[in-house]
Amino acid sequence: MAAAITGDAETDLTLPVSDDLDDNGFPASPPAAATTSSFAHDFYRSGIDWSSLQAPPSHRRRPVAGVTEQVCGPLVQKNLFQAWGIEKPAAGTTEKLCGQRVQKNLFQAWGIKKPPREEAAQGAPVGAGAGASSSSPSPSVAWSGRKRRWGGSDENGASRKPVACPFYKKIPGTPFTVDAFRYGAVEGCYAYFLSHFHNDHYGGLTKKWCHGPIYCTAITARLVKMLLSIDSAYVCPLELDTEYVIDGVKVTFLEANHCPGAALIHFRLSDGKTYLHTGDFRASKSMQLHPLLQTGRISLLYLDTTYCNPKYKFPPQEDVIDFVVRTAQRYLKKQPKTLIVVGAYSIGKENVYLAISQALEVPIYTDASRRRILHSFGWPDLSKRISSCNQSSPLHVLPLASVQHENLKNYLETFNQRFLSVLAFRPTGWTFSEAAGQELDLIKPSSRGRVTIYGVPYSEHSSFTELRDFLKFLRPQKVIPTVNVGNAANRDKMQAYFREWLKGT
Repeated sequence: MAAAITGDAETDLTLPVSDDLDDNGFPASPPAAATTSSFAHDFYRSGIDWSSLQAPPSHRRRPVAGVTEQVCGPLVQKNLFQAWGIEKPAAGTTEKLCGQRVQKNLFQAWGIKKPPREEAAQGAPVGAGAGASSSSPSPSVAWSGRKRRWGGSDENGASRKPVACPFYKKIPGTPFTVDAFRYGAVEGCYAYFLSHFHNDHYGGLTKKWCHGPIYCTAITARLVKMLLSIDSAYVCPLELDTEYVIDGVKVTFLEANHCPGAALIHFRLSDGKTYLHTGDFRASKSMQLHPLLQTGRISLLYLDTTYCNPKYKFPPQEDVIDFVVRTAQRYLKKQPKTLIVVGAYSIGKENVYLAISQALEVPIYTDASRRRILHSFGWPDLSKRISSCNQSSPLHVLPLASVQHENLKNYLETFNQRFLSVLAFRPTGWTFSEAAGQELDLIKPSSRGRVTIYGVPYSEHSSFTELRDFLKFLRPQKVIPTVNVGNAANRDKMQAYFREWLKGT
């Protein structure tokens, strides 16, 4: 198996999974915190109350007699009884719901639908554009993979205690989760969505995966099968900008402007509610032109909040790429035997080194593992520029973590005077400097001997101002942050920003 692809280091701060998490999937707070403002308090009381997502009373119905309810939809976890003002169940009048015991008549109160029939998860496959029902032009998708297995055991055969899936990984009113593979078989979940192929999102996926279908883009599907050896029976690629019907929900993938294969996921439920999960994304004006985002109001937005901090106001990606190209040209003019190095994740930052290759009219050298990944994208303009000879081009792509002075000095010495100096770029939002701001020419490189390194603020996540503009355009009724949520103070700050941006909408 190939080495795991570390997700964009800008989001490698994944949430811990431990017994210290509360029932919402967040780290438990000290008892004193209960009397202060908290994310849970804001979530339920200040404009982002899940209970408002429930269907009107006329649409609610009881479960069919004899059916055990195991629902992934309305996300019921222990402390939600208090949040919704619901009394705890009386002894002897319980029904199983998402692993908890609740009163039977709460199904009617919450408007919970009975679980999908098992046949829906095991029906015949239907290709895109085929199998649409007479009531919808959308292709209907059914999964033909093996029956999912619940639970698991360790190497000694002992049963493993399942780790609870946090609520923000679940899509309410559906049997869907997004980027929730590290939790194994999520009870009530019949379809697992993968927004893109970075480790902090696909973590938990191994060749032993057997819990249900994985829906993702075509590029991500190829990577999942090629690098993780996932059984093809579980991998269901969907095309961008094509509406699919999955278990009665209309699902559309939109370009996320993050890494190859990354997608925003748009869900439209039968009751008209619309949810948008951004995965990781870099918001842009072009996204505002998409018909799905121009018509109707998003009920619930799951938002990539990696840079939800006012100090991060990146220049446009195009400006950063132009700066990198101009700098490379200037150094080569001064010293023609300069080696240009671009640090990159296994997936991501391709536009930076592709632009240099095009401007300098030179091939791109990288190692065999990355070459295999890059060819899998199916991008002809990129594939034709990839070289397997490290002596044939002054443009090399190396792992971002290796772009350090000592490493590059040793790397330069392996070329026996073929190159006399190194100019390296570290393209990541974490290099952003408030002092330089939008003035890229104010960026000061770090030079040591024959090695010069530029940290350039090229990010594939939205800046603070881009998040603001995106929310003001989208006007979602509710927002759930998905990054940097492990700290209560961070959550409170983000919710304050959202309320300010959406004031008056």
